[in-house]
Amino acid sequence: QVQLVESGGGLVQAGGSLRLSCAASGRTFSSYAMGWFRQAPGKEREFVAAISPSGNTFYADSVKGRFTISRDNAKNTVYLQMNSLKPEDTAVYYCAAKLGIVSYNSNRYDYWGQGTQVTVSS
Repeated sequence: QVQLVESGGGLVQAGGSLRLSCAASGRTFSSYAMGWFRQAPGKEREFVAAISPSGNTFYADSVKGRFTISRDNAKNTVYLQMNSLKPEDTAVYYCAAKLGIVSYNSNRYDYWGQGTQVTVSS
């Protein structure tokens, strides 16, 4: 069982930055692929970024070049650095975990955090 707790959300002006953190419980964090997804009001949950157990990173086209995902296995934590934020980035951001390889499909992830709100004002 893995428990995930996100933090770092908030209100920021367009062009600003935020860093989200996701702290995981358990002793096998390094075996998990970690993903960030987001869901805006009235929209489906969408893939944002993911990082494999070995550190390979993957991004949605909409955030490529602006967001950076990273992990610190010693701290059982995954991060999402978000720069040049836009109003369309406003959403609840969720951290997710799955064993093995990365997936862009949220249905492939077994564990989810409670979500953290990110609001970008124009």
